Amino acid sequence: MNVQTQATTGKAGENGRVVNDFAFVVATKNGSGSQTSNNVLVKSLFNMGIPVNGKNLFPSNIKGLPTWYTIRVSADGYTARRHTTEIVVAYNQDTAAQDIANLPPGGVCIINGDFKWGQTRDDVTWYEIPVKALMKDADVPRDFVKLVENMTYVGVMAQLFDIPLDEIKRALLDNFGGREKPAMMNFGVVQLAHEWAAANISKKDPFTFAYDNQTEGKIFITGNEAGGLGALFGGANVVAWYPITPSTSLVDAMMTHKGIRTDPETGQNTVAIIQAEDELAAIGMIIGAGFVGARAMTATSGPGISLMSEFAGLAYFAEIPCVIWDIARMGPSTGMPTRTSQGDLLFTHFLGHGDSRQIVLLPGSVEEAFEFGWKAFDIADRAQWPVFVLSDLDLGMNNWMADPFEYPDEPIQRGKRLDAESLQAIIDQHGQWGRYLDIDGDGIPYRTVPGTDHPNAAYFARGTGHDEMATYTEDSDVWLRNMHRLAKKMGTVRGFLPAPIKEIDEEAEVGIITFGSNEPAAAEARDRLHRAGIHTSYLRVRALPLCDDVYQFIDGHKRVYVAENNFDGQLHQIIRIGTDRDLSHVTSLRLGDGLPMTALWLADNIMSREQKA
Repeated sequence: MNVQTQATTGKAGENGRVVNDFAFVVATKNGSGSQTSNNVLVKSLFNMGIPVNGKNLFPSNIKGLPTWYTIRVSADGYTARRHTTEIVVAYNQDTAAQDIANLPPGGVCIINGDFKWGQTRDDVTWYEIPVKALMKDADVPRDFVKLVENMTYVGVMAQLFDIPLDEIKRALLDNFGGREKPAMMNFGVVQLAHEWAAANISKKDPFTFAYDNQTEGKIFITGNEAGGLGALFGGANVVAWYPITPSTSLVDAMMTHKGIRTDPETGQNTVAIIQAEDELAAIGMIIGAGFVGARAMTATSGPGISLMSEFAGLAYFAEIPCVIWDIARMGPSTGMPTRTSQGDLLFTHFLGHGDSRQIVLLPGSVEEAFEFGWKAFDIADRAQWPVFVLSDLDLGMNNWMADPFEYPDEPIQRGKRLDAESLQAIIDQHGQWGRYLDIDGDGIPYRTVPGTDHPNAAYFARGTGHDEMATYTEDSDVWLRNMHRLAKKMGTVRGFLPAPIKEIDEEAEVGIITFGSNEPAAAEARDRLHRAGIHTSYLRVRALPLCDDVYQFIDGHKRVYVAENNFDGQLHQIIRIGTDRDLSHVTSLRLGDGLPMTALWLADNIMSREQKA
């Protein structure tokens, strides 16, 4: 049984119109200037108060290969990728055949008429745009013609689907930072195409946009920009990174907004952002900075994490705080660098050599990307360990609606960091201080930083075997004592990691567990399942190592589905590693196709299994 309760052509309103509840895809060539056109469309709809989400599917080359941009509007506020798109803007002749074939019956094809394609399907509506002719009439310098001709489809869509030109102009000015000249050059093409469409196209489809008020008070931002802002608010001092898709824009955002961290007296920046020669150098720099007391971070993706593994193990064993953002992309190997995946989960959690287990935060929204941006530093300082923030391309590089971010609601937490006075107090009370001495019984030792003005403050931060005083040793008993302390420390750290988000339905026999950017698909899938008569409870993991809440949730439901966007079902594996209880009622639902998860995929997979239960 398919639990799709909505027709492929959206929700029909009065007079058969489909208002604010459909999706369209723009198919162009990479490097053709379509990013501006698509941003203008999605921002115009957002400014109209319509819940909207835009997802960019682009190639990993510089120029020329196909790129698609999907915009979904949802009267119900859903933001997950939709299983189908009712409208295609076919501006890439190389992909037009497949793009048109993907349209559902009743769909719409807006095509560059210069392709001379012909109307190859009689169950869709066709609108052909004479792009070359329009551009001949446009007041655009020759060098810019190819870069702005995509504005022709913006103008036609504005006329066909009732996007006011004032909103288009507003979005263009915003896109160009208020600069009138480039904005009005593009707007002139929009107006030209709009006038042509009004005079030459008879609208034959039911789709339209209308003003709503569901985005009032909200912002529109990418997860990477949100994470970068959060890190600045969290007191980042040192950022060292090597560019890699899809993480680069996180550090770009920090460079753009670093002005919020200027010293009020001198006007000088208080954060140093350094492009390292490679990922090895980047993590080496931040470990060094973390050792001396700075709040230090880097941003990378899967291949960069691979190069960072030895240094990550060093930071774990030497117990040095730092923050590493991993904006995951599709592997194995180089894989598909511009597709999304959650395939770094196992690798990152167990990163290092031997018995190490890293802290991993798992934001599921741009609000959480901002929150974890500052909170990761507090956790790193309190735990005296690296903290990985695992996002992905979908959350990181796409624009999302969000509530305005809340200023950090607690002071910066430095953990068990000693100055000269507090160090002396510990020595007076306990008779000694050692860098790796567990005074409080929670596994977390006290630390000093270089420059602490006390004769007992110095020590070597060793990656080799060491005792409580940071003295080199290979004694097996000392080694095991230290490993037991680290295990106890991880138990303590569990207590101050972000707790899972839970929604419990008392009637539910079915539980859904997921993490990260699957949140929108899971929320929509639960609504679909509810309409089909299946009650579900929900738990979203927000940190590793897992806490007891996850296993209590599993114990409380007869059937549990672990949904994740990787091929191997990595969260499902981590859940199994963490317990010896019977998990025969826990099923892995894993995808890993390089695309964001859809609600229909998740709901149909659960429904098919529930019918057999």
